[in-house]
Amino acid sequence: MNKEKGGEERMAEVRVGSTESFDSALRRFKRACERAGILREVKRRKHYEKPSVKRKRKEIAAKKRQKRTSLEGRR
Repeated sequence: MNKEKGGEERMAEVRVGSTESFDSALRRFKRACERAGILREVKRRKHYEKPSVKRKRKEIAAKKRQKRTSLEGRR
C-alpha cells in the first residue's frame, strides 16, 4: 500500500478479462505495482531509518535536484 499526499492508501489492482491470459495479466499487475511505488515503499521500510538520517537524505536529494534544474536552465 502506498500513502498518497492526501492520506489515501492505494493498492495495485488488475481486473482480468475472461479471454486474457495469465501472463498478460501478471505483466499488467507488475506495471501497476511499479506505478504505485509499492516495491520502493517496501524497500524503504525494510530497515528503520532514524529521523536525522532521513532528514540528511532528503537534504542531499534536494541539493541534487536543485543542481540539476540550475544546469538545465543554463542550456
